[in-house]
Amino acid sequence: MARIFITGSTDGLGLAGARALMDAGHEVLLHARTKERATALNGLTPHPAGVVIGDLSSSSETRDLAGQVNEHGRMDAIIHNAGVYLSPQRIATFEGHSRTLAVNVLAPYILTALIERPDRLIYVSSGLHLGATADLQDIDWTRRDWDAVSAYSESKLHVSALSAAVSRHWPTVLSNSVDPGWVPTKMGGPGAPGDLAMGHDTQSWLAVSNDPAALVSGNYWHHRRQRTPAPEVTDPGFQDSLTDKLAELTGIPLF
Repeated sequence: MARIFITGSTDGLGLAGARALMDAGHEVLLHARTKERATALNGLTPHPAGVVIGDLSSSSETRDLAGQVNEHGRMDAIIHNAGVYLSPQRIATFEGHSRTLAVNVLAPYILTALIERPDRLIYVSSGLHLGATADLQDIDWTRRDWDAVSAYSESKLHVSALSAAVSRHWPTVLSNSVDPGWVPTKMGGPGAPGDLAMGHDTQSWLAVSNDPAALVSGNYWHHRRQRTPAPEVTDPGFQDSLTDKLAELTGIPLF
């Protein structure tokens, strides 16, 4: 039995993956943005190991969330599932960051740095990262005119590169990123053509499977198949420039 923490697990892919893992007998720690959203998990069976609370758009709440997870003890795997999609305008967080950057990139970076190191890390990405701009000069969209699709695509490029950087720097940790596909969740919308079950399957498999195919690191996946990510994802120079930028923005060194 494995112990797994999943961010953004009150609905969508996060909750679906949590249910599948709990049904298989694993111990799953869930995450809700607020206490109100946590009530959606009341009566969930099998029972989760617990629920931690924190708004990932807030740096201070994300730091506190890391502490809550550590209080539950070391996790075997962490699935960084939480994310925001297309925002019609640049929404600034309390710290002044783009909410897209804060939730999709800064939060998994902070949690990776502050939560006790697990055996496996899985970061939810998107195939849209393949069309993203790799220039890190305006990562927070303070100079460019806001473009929701571009901002989201860049955030997924960054989190994929973060996953690969972790794999390179932490050789004892299996770190991978996953494109779940366009699936019918609240984020994806009811008209999404993908299969919801397949959307969470790869993350869960990478988190707990002892299949030799799953015991690898530094890869980008879609439906249990390794795919070729954007070239920047596997570029050590880009990885290091990105993690240096994220350390600058958060005040937290990772490596």
